Amino acid sequence: MEAHGLATRKNLGQHFLIDDNVIGRVLALADLAGDETVLEVGPGIGTLTVALCKHAGAVVAVERDRGLVPALEETTADCPRFALVMADAARVSAEAVSEPFGPPVALVANLPYQVAATVVLRFFEILSSLEQATVMVQAEVADRMAAQPGSKDYGAYTVKLRLYARPTGKFPVARGCFLPPPRVDSTVIRLDREAPLGERGLLEAAAEVADAAFAQRRKTIRNSLRAVLGRSEEDVDAALEATGIDGRERAEVLEPERFVELAKAFAALDREGE
Repeated sequence: MEAHGLATRKNLGQHFLIDDNVIGRVLALADLAGDETVLEVGPGIGTLTVALCKHAGAVVAVERDRGLVPALEETTADCPRFALVMADAARVSAEAVSEPFGPPVALVANLPYQVAATVVLRFFEILSSLEQATVMVQAEVADRMAAQPGSKDYGAYTVKLRLYARPTGKFPVARGCFLPPPRVDSTVIRLDREAPLGERGLLEAAAEVADAAFAQRRKTIRNSLRAVLGRSEEDVDAALEATGIDGRERAEVLEPERFVELAKAFAALDREGE
């Protein structure tokens, strides 16, 4: 960084991983086969990138800070199967990250904290090829990703992510393993894709139902859906009855599959009304 006149940018949430032991644990948890295309987001100066290049068939990294390009070119000079995509990971297309080496099957990254939750969910949504994600995130984000129904961390985000993937492992990372050290705790978590609970349109509808159900968390699911979803009271009651869900319960006690069932019930009501 000194050689290239670089400094971390707080507005981009940059905290570069500098501990080789942690990188080894990330690779162990990711358990790469060695021939797959890996997607990395926020490669920084390439510390994790270089390790990934040795353990994967190819690496495509998404970075939005153009100031890091000279340092990345230097650190990845011996990585023939590496491609850099200059873009915002929250907006980059599936085509852009798939073009260099084919669709990625794993996401392995030390994610910028302010976009970590959004990026993980988004890539599971737009990349059907993505089989797993092993990512460094803020500890509280990892808690939301791994939360179980009935817990305080379980919410709309958990449900939406669980429609695509489930947590299969995680470990904490000390603040001193980064440059500069963050003011929050970090966790590496692995998520493996689940068998789809429905086609894309149904999952999107289930996500909307989850957002509405958790929008007023202290209310019953019947009252939350009535207030936020924009459906009539009759439709809400009919959907709850069709799915066997007690409308007096709160959204936090429902398994993710129940939100898919509700989305199906609302879709059936719409077809009856046509």
